[in-house]
Amino acid sequence: MKAGIHPAYEEITVTCACGFSFKTRSTHKGDMRVEICSHCHPFFTGKQKLVDTEGRVDRFQRKYARSKQLAAEHEERQRRKRERSRR
Repeated sequence: MKAGIHPAYEEITVTCACGFSFKTRSTHKGDMRVEICSHCHPFFTGKQKLVDTEGRVDRFQRKYARSKQLAAEHEERQRRKRERSRR
């Protein structure tokens, strides 16, 4: 390896917005601040945060709940119809 052409590979501290910090090595000069890390990211924590300013998620959930209700009512009507036809 040629001397003097490679960047310095030093230990730095990475700090997340949630407060978690860890040490790593990087060519970045100085400490790093990040917005999200593996301790607060929904993919790694299993907690999904839905940010919906226009209410699309709520509208979908209401629509889906209504369709479940209609399907149950339809199934009940079909069951009653079958019972009447057996008589």
